[in-house]
Amino acid sequence: MAYQKPSPEFVQTVLQRLQATHPDAHCELNYETPLQLLVATILSAQCTDVRVNQVTPELFTKYPDVAAFAAADRAELEETIRPTGFFRQKAEFIQSTAVSLLQNHGGDVPDEMDDLTQLKGVARKTANVVLGEIYGKAEGITVDTHVKRIAHKLGLTSNNKDPVKVERELMEIIPHEHWINISHLLIFHGRRICIARRPDCPNCPLNDICPSVEW
Repeated sequence: MAYQKPSPEFVQTVLQRLQATHPDAHCELNYETPLQLLVATILSAQCTDVRVNQVTPELFTKYPDVAAFAAADRAELEETIRPTGFFRQKAEFIQSTAVSLLQNHGGDVPDEMDDLTQLKGVARKTANVVLGEIYGKAEGITVDTHVKRIAHKLGLTSNNKDPVKVERELMEIIPHEHWINISHLLIFHGRRICIARRPDCPNCPLNDICPSVEW
């Protein structure tokens, strides 16, 4: 069946029920500074937040600021972040980003989408996380694997594998004031109830309206 854009009433119902079910939904990456969140989000690619949070305490102690990351010994940096997977590529992204921040942004993490996405290893997902969490700016919607999967199951988006296209579809139907928290809500729902391998449909607050419900 072809994708049909959901009605505003349906979207509002989904938002209300998710908010009631997951009132504590938030970014689960641990950080204290904008740079730490940027680095943690880069590390979170194809890695769980739990694993990232296990690695970052040592990482942020070794490299307390942008200058330290820029000057890091690459092999040592790689070894520190090895548990997050794809550690060589991620180390390159982190170090290149640190150098760019020093050269082009005075060492600060920029607050504009275009500036962020010019940093190596920073696509819209990472930029949206930083903009929403640090600067409270909703220029888009963070789309990770949970968001993509749950949004499609609920009929909020088409079965599109391109996260940028999924983001655009969500931006068309989600009210702007919910662009930041919708990602947290869908992620928590995907982790707690609509688990990929064993969705708990009988206990899901959306089971009477979800087109993908399984009994």
